[in-house]
Amino acid sequence: MPEVKKAPRAGGAAPAGGGSPGRGGGWTRFVTARPRLTLLVALVLTALAVLAGGGVADRMGSGGWEDPAAESTYATEALEREFPGSQPNLLLLVDAGKAGVDDPAAAAEARRLTERLAAEPGVEGVGSYWTTGSPALRSEDGTQAVVAARIAGGETVAGKVLDRIAPEYRGTHGPVEVTLGGGLAVRHEMQTIIQEDLLRAELIALPLTLILLVMVFGSAVAALLPLGIGIVAILGTNAVLRGITEFTDVSVFAQNLTTALGLGLAIDYALFVVRRYREELAAGAEPSAAVRTTLRTAGRTVLFSALTVAVSLAAMLVFPQYFLRSFAYAGIAVVLLAATAALTLLPAALVLLGHRVDALDLRRLFRRRRAGAEKAAESTGWSRAAGLVMRRAPVFAVLTTAGLVLLGLPFLGVKFGTADDRQLPTTATSRIVQEELRAGFPGEPGAGLTVLAEGPATPAEHTAYRERIAGLDGIVRVDGPVVSGSGTHAYYSVVPEGTAVGEEAQRAVGALRAEEAPFTTSVTGQAAVLVDSKDAIGERLPWAAGIIVLVTLLLVFLLTGSVLIPIQAVVLNALSLTAMFGAVVWVFQDGHLSGLLGFTATGDIETTLPVLMFCVAFGLSMDYGVFLLSRIKEEYDTTGDHEGAVRFGLARTGGLITAAAVILAVVMVAIGTSRVTNTKMLGLGVALAVVMDAMVVRSLLVPSVMKLTGRLTWWAPGPLRRFHDRFGISESEAPAEPGSAGGDREAIPEPVGARG
Repeated sequence: MPEVKKAPRAGGAAPAGGGSPGRGGGWTRFVTARPRLTLLVALVLTALAVLAGGGVADRMGSGGWEDPAAESTYATEALEREFPGSQPNLLLLVDAGKAGVDDPAAAAEARRLTERLAAEPGVEGVGSYWTTGSPALRSEDGTQAVVAARIAGGETVAGKVLDRIAPEYRGTHGPVEVTLGGGLAVRHEMQTIIQEDLLRAELIALPLTLILLVMVFGSAVAALLPLGIGIVAILGTNAVLRGITEFTDVSVFAQNLTTALGLGLAIDYALFVVRRYREELAAGAEPSAAVRTTLRTAGRTVLFSALTVAVSLAAMLVFPQYFLRSFAYAGIAVVLLAATAALTLLPAALVLLGHRVDALDLRRLFRRRRAGAEKAAESTGWSRAAGLVMRRAPVFAVLTTAGLVLLGLPFLGVKFGTADDRQLPTTATSRIVQEELRAGFPGEPGAGLTVLAEGPATPAEHTAYRERIAGLDGIVRVDGPVVSGSGTHAYYSVVPEGTAVGEEAQRAVGALRAEEAPFTTSVTGQAAVLVDSKDAIGERLPWAAGIIVLVTLLLVFLLTGSVLIPIQAVVLNALSLTAMFGAVVWVFQDGHLSGLLGFTATGDIETTLPVLMFCVAFGLSMDYGVFLLSRIKEEYDTTGDHEGAVRFGLARTGGLITAAAVILAVVMVAIGTSRVTNTKMLGLGVALAVVMDAMVVRSLLVPSVMKLTGRLTWWAPGPLRRFHDRFGISESEAPAEPGSAGGDREAIPEPVGARG
C-alpha cells in the first residue's frame, strides 16, 4: 500500500498561516499590504456605479419573448411600417353605461377623443368603432366600444409617450368613462409593478438576511460583511446593465435576478471565506497570514465556483430572445462582481478587523453556549449524519432518487404558452381592460392572426386566397384583404378557434404558413410568436445544455482530477432541479395554491421560464457542489481516506451550505412575493430548488453515491491525470507528493484510516 503523506492543515502542526507570504501571489500581497487603499478604491468605484446605474430600470423593457429573426417578427415589423393601424398597442375602452355607445352624446365625445388621440405626437393608426363602424370594436351589450391606436417607437420611447398622454385620456369625459389597455399598457404597467415589488422585496430580504447572518456568524460585525459585498455587487451590476442598454434591449425582469444573486452569492462567498479565515485564526495565525492562507485556499474555490455559475448563466446567450439574454448579462456581471468583491474588499476588511471580526457577538444575549462548542457540535453532527448515510448508502441513494423523480413527474404534462395580461394582479387597470375585451367583445381586438401578403396581385387572386384560408380547419373568420396604396402589400385578419394562444390557434399558424399563395406570405399574431419562440428555444436548447454540461465537466475535473465526479455532479445537479420543475407545473400551470399565492393560473407556462430557471438553479447547485467537493478533495489529498474525506467535507461545509441555502431561499422567496406571476414563479421555484439541493442532494444523495462508487471515485486515466497535475486547481495548501493519494489516481490507494 502506498504511503500517504499527510500535509499540514489549519489546526494542525503547520506554522500559523500555512506557508510563507510569498506564496500568495502579487494580488494577495497587495490586498493584505494595502487594505485601506483597496477599500478606498472600492468605495470610489461603488459611488461611480451608483451614479452610472441610476435610472437603469426606466431604460429596460418588459417584453423580449419573441425571436427577432422569426417570421412573426418580420411580419409584425412590416405591418407596423406599411399598415400602422393593423397592429394597435394602445386601446381606449370607452364605457357609455346604460345609454350605450350609439347615444349621440357618447358618440360625439368618443369621436372627439379619437380625433384628439390621432393628433398626438408619436401616435399613429388611430381608429375606433365610431369612425370605422367595425362590430369587432363594439361590445355585445352595446355599452362599451374601443378606440385603437399605435404608439410608434421602441419600448422605452413608446413608454414615455404613454406616460405623457395617459393622464389626459384616463378617467371621465362627459358621458363616457375611459380606461387604458392594450399590449403597451400591459407591459408598461408590468414594468412599474416589478420595480415596486423589487423595492419591497429588498426591504423584506435585507433585514431578514441580516438576522440570519447574525445567527450564523454570531458576530454583528461579521454579519455585515456579506451584506456589504452583496450591495456592491448589485450596484455594480446596475451600472453594467445601464451601459448595456445603450447597445441592446434589456428586460426589467433581470433586476430581480441581480438582487437575488447579488445577495445570495455574496453571502455564499463571504461565508466560505470568513469560515476559513476563522479556522486560520483559531490555528494561531496572525490576521494578515490568515487572510493570505484563506485567499490561497478558499479564495481559489470561490473563484472556481463563480466561473461555474457564470458559465451556467452564460448559456442563455445562445437564445435569440432578449428576455433570456438579459438574465445572462445580469447574471454574469453580478456573479463576477460578487466574487471580485469577496476576494478583494472582504480580505482587506478582514486584515483591518483582525480578531475583531468576532466583535459584538449578539448570540450571547440569547444563550450562553460557547461558539467553539457550537461549532464542534455542528461538525460532529454532520459527520455522524454522513456516516449514517454511507452505512445505508444503497437505501438512501435509491429512495432519494426515486423521491426526486416522483416530485418531478408533473413536468411531463407541461404546456408552453406566452405571457399576457394575466401575469398582472387582478386589480391592474390594463388587465381589467383586457378581461373586459375577452368577456364582452365578439373577438378580442388584437388577439387573432394576421397574414401579410407581399408582392403584386390582382383582386381575383386576393379573393381566391382569402376563400382558401377561410376553408382551413380551425379558422372561424377571415377579414380583408386590406391593400396598401402601392398595391404591393396587403394583410388578412384571421380569427382561429379557441383562445389566442391555444392549441387550435397554433395549428392554424402551421396551416396558414403551409398554404400556397400567388404572393409571399408571412404570419404573425400571439400564437405565431409562441410557435416561433418554441421553435427557437427547441433549436438552441441542445447547444445551451451542451455548453453547460461540457464546461461543468471540465471545471469539476480541474477541481477534483476525477473522471467520475464531474459526471456525478451533472447528474445529481439535474436531479436536484426535478422538484422545482414539478412544482412549477403543479402550482403555476395547474393552479394548485393559486388562491394562497395570489395569481391566476393560465393553464400553461411561459416558454422561456423553464430555460431561465434551469440555468439559474443549475448554477447555484454547482456553487454548493464546488464548496463541498473542494473540502472533500482537500481531505482526500491529505489522508487518502475516501469515506473519511466525505465525512470531513460534510462536517466542514454541511452547516455552511445549509445556512447559505436558507439565506438565499429567503431572498428568493422575497422576490417571489411579487404580484407578477413570472417573477413569483422564478423566486419561489428557485428557492425550492436551492433548499432541495442543499438539504437533500448534498446531505443525502452525494455521500451515498460517493460511498457506492468508493475509491473509484478518484480514478482518472494517465493522460488526464497528468493534465490535472499541471492545470488543475485545489484548495490544498500543498500538492500531494508522488505516491500519495492525490498524486496517483490510476493506482488507487487503500484507505489509511477514518477521520471523524
